[in-house]
Amino acid sequence: MGDPLQRKEEPPSNQLTWVELQDSLKKRVVLEDDFLWAVPSQESCMEGSDRKEKLQYIGGVDISFSKDDPDIACGALVILNIDGLNVVYDDFAVVKPETAYVPGFLAFREAPILLGLLEKLKQSDLPFYPQLLMVDGNGILHPRGFGIACHLGVLANIPTIGVGKNLHHVDGLTISGVKQLFEAKTNGGDNNLVTLTGNSGSILGVAMRSSRESLKPIFISVGHRVSLETAIKAVKMCCKYRVPEPIRQADIRSRAFLQKHSGI
Repeated sequence: MGDPLQRKEEPPSNQLTWVELQDSLKKRVVLEDDFLWAVPSQESCMEGSDRKEKLQYIGGVDISFSKDDPDIACGALVILNIDGLNVVYDDFAVVKPETAYVPGFLAFREAPILLGLLEKLKQSDLPFYPQLLMVDGNGILHPRGFGIACHLGVLANIPTIGVGKNLHHVDGLTISGVKQLFEAKTNGGDNNLVTLTGNSGSILGVAMRSSRESLKPIFISVGHRVSLETAIKAVKMCCKYRVPEPIRQADIRSRAFLQKHSGI
């Protein structure tokens, strides 16, 4: 009988189920533009001749956790009008997540909360259901290529973009490698954007320095029904600061709501 210290621990059975579900849902991910609207541009806005409907409402989602009780979470859904990036709708859900956080399986803890907020808006008579959703998390830039932005996009059947504040070290990608890519671009091209290509040759997203004040990049990846090119364009349009405004507002408002309703 071998040394018990050398035994390999088996993962919990629920994680095995999560892996299977992720693999199943991943087959439904669409990595190209699949929508009827067009991202506005200065040219199209001036001409007004584009046959496609314009992108008007962009959603952002985020979840904050109570500092006093980390088991209490506040999910936020915020909708902005692309013209001026003004908030036209927000809604919140204060809950106790049913599952603990497990790295690589964030969606199983947070997605049910956010899906509930999307469904509530969809069932209302309000005209603000988002044409595009930005998610505080990752899309295909994920250990199994299926982050929370993919998870939400597939289950809600909505175009989604993952915007991460930290880099998943997958397929050979590292922070030091990203810094080297930025340094190599100082002599030409878009110095604020680098492509994240893994060792496998797959393009998993981009790192973008989204504001002049921030040297720390954000990490953009496709969630569902949006090409990487469109994702980059949409995020650029929404950045007043480092984090795009739909996600930034969801973060600010979820923390404020949670603090105000801490007694719930």
